[in-house]
Amino acid sequence: MNWIKIYHEQIEQGKIAVSARLKRVYSKLVSEIDNPTGNYHFDEEAANRPIEFIERFCRNSKGEWFNQPLRLELFQKAFISALFGFVDDEGKRRFREAFFYVSRKNGKSVLLAAIGLYCLIADHERGAEIYSVATKKDQAQIVFTEALNMVKLDKALNKAVKKRKSDLYFAKTFSKFQALGKNYNTLDGLNCHLCIVDEAHAIQGRELYEVMKQSQSARKNPLLITITTAGTLRESIFDDLYSYACKVADETIDDKSFLPIMYELDNKTEWQNPAMWQKANPALGTIKKVEDLQLKVKRAAQSPNELIGLLTKDFNVIENQASAWLTFDDINNTDIFNLADFKNFYAVAGVDLSLKDDLTCATLLLLDKSEKVFCHQMYWLPSDELSKKVQADKIPYDVWHQRGLLRLCQGNTINFSDITNWFLEIFRTYQISFYQIYYDPYSAGYWAQEMTDKGFKVFKLYQTPKNLSLPMQKLAADLQAKKLNYNNNPILKFCLSNTGVLENVKGEIIPQKCNGNKYKIDGTAALLDAYAALVWHYKELLNVASF
Repeated sequence: MNWIKIYHEQIEQGKIAVSARLKRVYSKLVSEIDNPTGNYHFDEEAANRPIEFIERFCRNSKGEWFNQPLRLELFQKAFISALFGFVDDEGKRRFREAFFYVSRKNGKSVLLAAIGLYCLIADHERGAEIYSVATKKDQAQIVFTEALNMVKLDKALNKAVKKRKSDLYFAKTFSKFQALGKNYNTLDGLNCHLCIVDEAHAIQGRELYEVMKQSQSARKNPLLITITTAGTLRESIFDDLYSYACKVADETIDDKSFLPIMYELDNKTEWQNPAMWQKANPALGTIKKVEDLQLKVKRAAQSPNELIGLLTKDFNVIENQASAWLTFDDINNTDIFNLADFKNFYAVAGVDLSLKDDLTCATLLLLDKSEKVFCHQMYWLPSDELSKKVQADKIPYDVWHQRGLLRLCQGNTINFSDITNWFLEIFRTYQISFYQIYYDPYSAGYWAQEMTDKGFKVFKLYQTPKNLSLPMQKLAADLQAKKLNYNNNPILKFCLSNTGVLENVKGEIIPQKCNGNKYKIDGTAALLDAYAALVWHYKELLNVASF
């Protein structure tokens, strides 16, 4: 049975409600099953092997299903199939890491315990070390205790697996399963095969996650599964992983080893619509009781104090984080154009400058006869920072550089003359003239004077709600109407997906980061500067544009 295809078919038929992002992920997986690319293909036997193991040997240890064989839900089978089914010719798995984002009471601990036992016993790994980790050992112990109970309830498992003082031990392959807290013996010397990171929203900092990931470096088929609900603690590892998972799912970051499975609402208001509840609760009506959720919703509707808990834990709505400005579907536009077709046109431009840590971006905008907007951008980073940022941030700046979308300034800071030379290059190559160029004066230094000396008209644009609100509204409308063609630039798509919105008491809006400091919005900032010029000088630009 191909559980991925079965699950995807029910999603497409509307029998199962999932978020737009998760639907996109499973559509891509089905496409990759039918049309393998690269070194990996889908092996149905490898995909079904852990499912067969779990349903044969693992038993429920709680509630009305006590001591009954574990029967996996369709969403669980699809997840396991994806995790284990994509392999190369040597059986090496494609997915090394998974982010499983699901609301409480959807069977996550039982699922992970069962996967842990499979990796302990039947994953063809000698000396396997399986760890359940969390910020506190009590939390990590939950998954471990579920696995221990499964061992006690099944004769074959009880015979094969021994409970020692602090772990489960499978003597045939010298493998163990253990629960670890954040400070367990400083976590040095581990050689992890499977790591289960439980409730990432409660883990401050990246140290625990990074140590466990590094502990897998010597394994042939390592697997790290982070499973969590939403939370209210910001600047945790959760924020980083959630943002990264969104970008992999939305294909703004290409990471074929990372599997994002995210059960969440598409819109915060959907918590009031019972037909949408399944998006965050895939086991609703089976493992999770509908009547219990109905009662919680009813109480939360009358008590603001209970609403935050309901939204974060039962609907995976992230609270205390800057709200996203646009959805991926609003942002996404795969249309392309050739800049050479705009020879002798006039353009407006915007520039966002940075000395070192952020991206520097220059943006030009053009209009055609239909008054569609065409965007051409260039980005810069210091050459000394490229490899550091790729490794630390896991963002493909090197790939973007190879594609010619990003240029490097020699040394460890941005040379603003490189931006000036780019404008001269555009003028000389395409005879495109610049009607207005707006820039954020912060850190601009000598650049404005240099541009003026070269004959360009540059104007300061202070980043205030008064200056940015109207351009931001216009940009949003053009993106949603697919009126803005940005040549499918992945860096701009990346920046737009990181952009949140902040509204003041006057209803004016300005952009702000919503996905953590390493996820940049500089491309959005430069585009908004250019849009300010476009909005305020639209008629003039039409008059001078070469049609």
